[in-house]
Amino acid sequence: MFVSSLKPDQQIFGDLSSIAAFLPVGNLSLDNYGAVFDRVPAARFLVNSIGISAVTVVLGVLINSLAAFALSRMKVRGKGVILTLIIATLIVPFETLALPLVWWVNQLPWLDLNGFSLSLTTGWLDTYQVQILPFVANAFSIYLFHQYFESIPKELDEAARVDGASWFKIYRKIVMPLSGPAIATVSILTFLPAWNSYLWPLMVVQSEELRPVMIGVQYFFQLNVSWGEVMAYSSMITLPVVALFIAFQRSFVNSIASSGVKG
Repeated sequence: MFVSSLKPDQQIFGDLSSIAAFLPVGNLSLDNYGAVFDRVPAARFLVNSIGISAVTVVLGVLINSLAAFALSRMKVRGKGVILTLIIATLIVPFETLALPLVWWVNQLPWLDLNGFSLSLTTGWLDTYQVQILPFVANAFSIYLFHQYFESIPKELDEAARVDGASWFKIYRKIVMPLSGPAIATVSILTFLPAWNSYLWPLMVVQSEELRPVMIGVQYFFQLNVSWGEVMAYSSMITLPVVALFIAFQRSFVNSIASSGVKG
């Protein structure tokens, strides 16, 4: 993909029958990358996706870890049933929920800032929050946090409670600092679907200035298809995902490894 992004279309198709398709040889240039910004508002799409994904990750880590903490550390009646019901939602495909979810988000209120005054509006369609808030709570993230919290000795909670610490202070000062691998894993697994989201933004966002990067892919297939530009755009939107995984890969591997160790 990256090598093809440096080649003109004629050379891309000419190299398909040989190993040259994988090699940076021939007429190489960055013209396709410049053409991407001429064809679509790629910078705006990238900023939108980075902001949407970052907020979704931060809120997802906070909300899902709090839910998992309550189910793992606190005395909650029927928490086993609650956790089972949460996990059971994983079997429901998003496609079955998409249309009802569109109806619901269009009924929800929101505070709109007009100058120095606040007004109450109805409907989240064509906004940033409709791309973020419906996906903050995640059953798999809650389950992953729950399993990791279970491996942390509960004697630490008891000692902190004796010293007068509140549950939130135990969560903030003891449990979360010890859960770095779980946080890294949830961050990656939350970032990927947020960054790769296509169907949902296509349904709820009409304004071009609010669209994420994946919607930009369809721009290249509306008129004359330039495969060099497609490859250049695809390379650009892949880099943040690769960078995130490289930054968190050690913690990610440690989390997966620790989840399989008992005792």
